[in-house]
Amino acid sequence: MSQNSVRLFRWSQMPKEKVTDLLDRRLITGERMMLAHVYLKQGCIVPKHQHENEQLTYILEGALRFWIGEDGKEELVVRAGEVLHIPSNIPHKAEALEDTLDVDVFSPPRWDWLNGTDTYFHKKEK
Repeated sequence: MSQNSVRLFRWSQMPKEKVTDLLDRRLITGERMMLAHVYLKQGCIVPKHQHENEQLTYILEGALRFWIGEDGKEELVVRAGEVLHIPSNIPHKAEALEDTLDVDVFSPPRWDWLNGTDTYFHKKEK
């Protein structure tokens, strides 16, 4: 199949990667975008980080609290049916307020997720 072929994916057939004890994900990657199912258990913290990738986070189930900006002063709760747009290079942190399934769209793809260099999940915050 050539790189420019149409491809069909089924979430149930995509491998589920265990990132931490409280976070799993499934990834679908195209040439210029990435789609992810992110499964967060209540209490899961995604530490503050930033990336060049523009991000859309669509909550299918549950709720996430976000802290936006270097100082984290902007706080938002995003619930099922809502979408958060995070522009490129904006620092952000999240906490799952309940068990949550979110769909993240990134452009360009998150190469740190693909090559395993997304070590911010395992760093202790100061």
